Amino acid sequence: MTTFDDREKGFERKFALDAEQEFKATARRNRMLGEWAAGLMGLESPEEYVRAVIKSDFELPGDEDVLRKVAGDLKGSGLDTTEGDVRMKMDELLAQAREQIKNG
Repeated sequence: MTTFDDREKGFERKFALDAEQEFKATARRNRMLGEWAAGLMGLESPEEYVRAVIKSDFELPGDEDVLRKVAGDLKGSGLDTTEGDVRMKMDELLAQAREQIKNG
């Protein structure tokens, strides 16, 4: 095997690891987002809602499905929370989740 082949395999491993870590960070972000939204809505048992938020991420590629679900649920419960507020919270929580994954 040449040095080029070794480097190629190294890049492939790094790409796979980065993709796995990003998936884990997104799932953790969705859990934290569900907990945050459940707290705002005053749900007594937030775990079912958290599972629904996590599940909503598998409907479409990207984050729009999660954003739509949480923003719609917050609005439906009578809260004055905008999609922009939810998007900012999602960004904040994703940064926290990435840091948690990175630190183990």
